[in-house]
Amino acid sequence: MPTTASLPSAGPSASPSAGPTAVPKNVRWVLLGVMLAMLLSMLDNMVVSTAMPTIVGDLGGLEHISWVVTAYTLVTAVTTPIWGKLGDLFGRKPLYLASIAVFIIGSALCGTSGSMGELIAYRVVQGIGAGGIGAGAFALIGALVPPRERGKYQGMTASVMAIGTIGGPLLGGFVTGHFDWRWAFYINLPLGLVALVWLWRKLQIPARRIQAKIDWAGIALLTLSITAVVLAATWAGSTYAWGSWQILSLGAAALVGLALFIRVEKRVSEPLLPLSVFTGHRNYPLAMVLVLAAGVVMFGAGLYLPLFQQTVQGASATNSGLLMLPMMIPVVIVSTIAGKVMSATGKYKVFPVVGTLFLTAGLGLLATMDAGTSSLLTSLYMVLVGIGLGFTLQMAGTIAQNSVSLRDMGAAMSSVSLFRTLGGSLGVAVFGSLFTRAVQPHLPAGAEGDPDALRALPAGAKDAYLGAVATGTSHIFLTAAILCGLAFLAALFVVEVPLKKAGPPVPAGSTEAPGGAAAHQPSSATTTA
Repeated sequence: MPTTASLPSAGPSASPSAGPTAVPKNVRWVLLGVMLAMLLSMLDNMVVSTAMPTIVGDLGGLEHISWVVTAYTLVTAVTTPIWGKLGDLFGRKPLYLASIAVFIIGSALCGTSGSMGELIAYRVVQGIGAGGIGAGAFALIGALVPPRERGKYQGMTASVMAIGTIGGPLLGGFVTGHFDWRWAFYINLPLGLVALVWLWRKLQIPARRIQAKIDWAGIALLTLSITAVVLAATWAGSTYAWGSWQILSLGAAALVGLALFIRVEKRVSEPLLPLSVFTGHRNYPLAMVLVLAAGVVMFGAGLYLPLFQQTVQGASATNSGLLMLPMMIPVVIVSTIAGKVMSATGKYKVFPVVGTLFLTAGLGLLATMDAGTSSLLTSLYMVLVGIGLGFTLQMAGTIAQNSVSLRDMGAAMSSVSLFRTLGGSLGVAVFGSLFTRAVQPHLPAGAEGDPDALRALPAGAKDAYLGAVATGTSHIFLTAAILCGLAFLAALFVVEVPLKKAGPPVPAGSTEAPGGAAAHQPSSATTTA
């Protein structure tokens, strides 16, 4: 049996799954550092996307431009569950600080890039750090704040998402226009160092180190599966056809890798992703459905709404981040209100139910847009989507946190980040295929979607193209609405387990915390404070 110091024993009556009994007095100051680190990783992709034309003009390598984003996204997705499990084993604070340090190093290297190949390689380093930041943030919240109190802090995470979505393009445009493009990466250095020092001094949680065998086979198989899924999502419909042997081979590799991963996780003593987090309480897989749907909407709407507004409605691309304000402001407001109500009442099921209804309605209305739809009407539809995301996105994470033991919090919450990333990648891939199929036949030769070239087209050709763009975005939002309708059905099946003020809840009829924490204690483990 494990020996412990300053931590509860692994028995059913005092499981290490027990969460914090009270909110630390300085928790908002601690979470401020966590949110700053999250903001860094969220801003980075937005800033870099805005700066990419300038980067390509300086470094060349236009044929490799997609890999600047793909390499970062792929490595982030692959390393997220690995960071989460290592945090469970060796302590969340040192692993979170290490991930911020890796992100800072990667940012510094990116700024020194002399070729597109170097930039892609350094983006891999950045992506490794971003995976740890995403995995550790919500696990730290779970370790610091009791379930009943977590709703009070939802507004902070919602605000970070809004700032990242809106501020990224604005910051990228400002940096690129007034400084060298390398500052798109160098700006991460002072902000990252502030977050690193801040958390090193302010974050105080019990140190824990467990001597256990690392699940290398699980890491390899999950890496294979995630890599295959992300590459297929990135290449399908653009680089290769959906039915090509390349995409089908990637799909087969993902399925085989997943099957072998599940088999390995059932046998090892310290699995990378304990399968009990999915089977211990039905709320957890239902929460993953909600997270997946929200990820699809966030990434899809973030990409194709500004495109529709700029191309069809003639909005300025200079302030592209501001185009998302009608959607992101309600996210912050509604998420904050819902969190406070949840903390006061302990009730939460109603929020994802209402949220997915708003999402379905808002996306359904966006699917009705055509070339004659006004900007005001589009903004009103976006408000409905924002309300839906505010009710759904953060609440899905809270439901997931409340369904697992603290012992497996890192692995479980890294899955939340993973499903959100995969949802975005898969959504963008499917949406891209739908959009390309609608628009490509109407794209005039040589225009390639360039706004200046399109404005110079004859009226008939221009109207046909704008109509095709409207049709493509309509198909995208109709598909997203159907997905959110399925998420609504999932929300109906969520079981409202009362949120406790100390530790995750214990399901009825069980003598241990959800996720079976006691069952996962390795017999050879040694835990120290």
